[in-house]
Amino acid sequence: MPLHVPPAPAPALRTVLTALGSPTAVREARTPSLRSAQGPATPDLPLPVHVLDRITPAGASATRLAGWRFLIRCGERAVAAAETRLTPDGWAFSHFFEGPYVTATERALRQAETMNGSYQARLLSVPELYMLTLWLHGDCAADGAEGHPAATDLLVPLAPAPPGIAAHRPHRVAELLPVLTHRLTPTPAPLLGSPA
Repeated sequence: MPLHVPPAPAPALRTVLTALGSPTAVREARTPSLRSAQGPATPDLPLPVHVLDRITPAGASATRLAGWRFLIRCGERAVAAAETRLTPDGWAFSHFFEGPYVTATERALRQAETMNGSYQARLLSVPELYMLTLWLHGDCAADGAEGHPAATDLLVPLAPAPPGIAAHRPHRVAELLPVLTHRLTPTPAPLLGSPA
């Protein structure tokens, strides 16, 4: 399948390149893999990171763009990621990080390349569930910084996924959101004086 990666804003990329070129930024990063990397580190596969703040029984509320994430490659593998965020003064470098979501993102992107259909790659965070998904948006020409999940879009939960949700298994938004809604629905508290 053709997997489309939307172009990152040029100022966001510049902030990551500046941080990678700064020995202080790399040395102070809490990413041992990046500090010990042999050879040049290059930003790759920029993905817009959207946040889904609320899920209602009717579906997803609109998402908001939280930033852009770049995988940082040394040679053939991603060793870390860089996050940028939008500030009142424009795009700013936020931080480097490593961990399971870096390798899970890379794995999910490889998996998506073998699927049928064309998709635009994004990331969708569901903070209430501590969940991050690869969001495969069906409109490849859409602005990667805008929109909300369409019912036919695919979400691929990244590992580690919340209990009971299989990581790296693609789900249609229309199928996964009801499951997430159920998980986020608070259990009603017992009334005072009623049997527990």
